[in-house]
Amino acid sequence: MCRNIKKLRRPEGEPTDEELQDAALQFVRKISGYRQPSKANQDAFDGAVTEVAEASRRMFDRLVVRV
Repeated sequence: MCRNIKKLRRPEGEPTDEELQDAALQFVRKISGYRQPSKANQDAFDGAVTEVAEASRRMFDRLVVRV
């Protein structure tokens, strides 16, 4: 699923907010089946993208990286 989403965990550092937002958008597009939602669904779609990006940021902030 979501073959277009690239791996964002990498040795040189955490992903940028833009990278997380782009990945969240791809994920929500994939699971919703909408490339661009209707006006009636735009708020729900945008909210989901924001929540996925925020959850992803929290995850990256909490990951323990072994060196």
